[in-house]
Amino acid sequence: MRSHLLNDTTAETYRRSVTEGIERVAAKLATTTKPFTGVGVDALSPRIDAIDLDKPLLDTTAVLDELEDVYLRDAVYFHHPRYLAHLNCPVVIPAVLGEAVLSAVNSSLDTWDQSAGGTLIERKLIDWTTARIGLGPVADGVFTSGGTQSNLQALLLAREEAKADNLADLRIFASEVSHFSVRKSAKLLGLGADAVVSVPAGADKRMQTVALARELERCEREGLVPMAVVATAGTTDFGSIDPLPEVAELCEQYGAWMHVDAAYGCGLLASLKYRDRIEGIERADSVTVDYHKSFFQPVSSSAVLVRDAATLRHATYHAEYLNPRRMVQERIPNQVDKSLQTTRRFDALKLWMTLRVMGADGIGELFDEVCDLAAEGWRLLAADPRFDVVVEPSLSTLVFRYIPAAVTDPAEIDRANLYARKALFASGDAVVAGTKVGGRHYLKFTLLNPETTVEDMSVVLDLIAGHAEQYLGESLDRAS
Repeated sequence: MRSHLLNDTTAETYRRSVTEGIERVAAKLATTTKPFTGVGVDALSPRIDAIDLDKPLLDTTAVLDELEDVYLRDAVYFHHPRYLAHLNCPVVIPAVLGEAVLSAVNSSLDTWDQSAGGTLIERKLIDWTTARIGLGPVADGVFTSGGTQSNLQALLLAREEAKADNLADLRIFASEVSHFSVRKSAKLLGLGADAVVSVPAGADKRMQTVALARELERCEREGLVPMAVVATAGTTDFGSIDPLPEVAELCEQYGAWMHVDAAYGCGLLASLKYRDRIEGIERADSVTVDYHKSFFQPVSSSAVLVRDAATLRHATYHAEYLNPRRMVQERIPNQVDKSLQTTRRFDALKLWMTLRVMGADGIGELFDEVCDLAAEGWRLLAADPRFDVVVEPSLSTLVFRYIPAAVTDPAEIDRANLYARKALFASGDAVVAGTKVGGRHYLKFTLLNPETTVEDMSVVLDLIAGHAEQYLGESLDRAS
């Protein structure tokens, strides 16, 4: 079995095997006509359950044939222009090349003696990102697995910087439409269920700073500690961007850590047209960015950035076998000193390859295209009497629902929209997401593919309407 180890003697086998795998994927990408086959769990599960993992096929070609049956054929393909559901972007080729390189070399970015140049490349990209944000000369950060981990680490730093005698006194303030990871982080950090104060959002789905000021004042009046305010630059449901300058002013006034969750909106850091939409982000104490959302990178590629590098000490633990304290005096750069993770992939290489091949402007142009597309989609929906659209997009998300002309029962309209989404997914013709607004069921386009067109959106809207009308017709038949 040593013949399967990647080393100097198996380099040619590696080349042949990887080439064969790439050919399969390339063929699939070239011939995929729908984002999904519509396969159901009851149909797919038996095929996977039937595989005996204790009986290997012992042949790469046979395994790839099997993989076609259990995965490649029925995968959800984000590159397709009618995949319009979640924050999954099509990926750029330089990043995929980086993924192939980092997987084969398999550097671990926790210590210098496991990564060397990888450490310096990651640090260079962190410096590049903090400069784009404008965090200042002593800023720093580290790559993470995603926005949830980035938010967790940022709030850990905020908790430690708050220096509260009693954790029960700490409060985190976040918009009512902020990411669920804020509450999840509070729980993981040992804070109470009431630690996260939900701040109302306006009709534009942005945090109301008047309400935030009121809650901060109440916190101070009750002798509690305003640990952090989480402002969102690109909410998951609406792409809305909180008023960052006003939030920054309130954070300074009340001594609260300002964290900006820009997991989605970080694409504006490279934008050639819309960078001003995140004005004020430079005043944050910490920022979350997900390159795998709006920089067109494969999962995972994310980072947490901080204004003051010294605050990262709250995530530091020295182990004699790994990163003993003496290494700090010897100026040996160990990224584990900054990270919640120990073993960690060289995900930074993907972004490095992208910037070196395409440049930041190339990324920005792609993100600007999807923002422009969302604006066109807004006009399309606003002019279509079949649909109610919630809010004009700040980024590339549209939330809407089908409104039948002859049905007024909100619960029945909810069921029609739920049915339409499910039926559309089962058909495989398109994939859209769903959410709730004011307790009612809505649908969602998350536009991250520059190849998507207005015509694609129009066709999908017609499909949604058709499925909803079919449901309502069958509902009337059942009722009669």
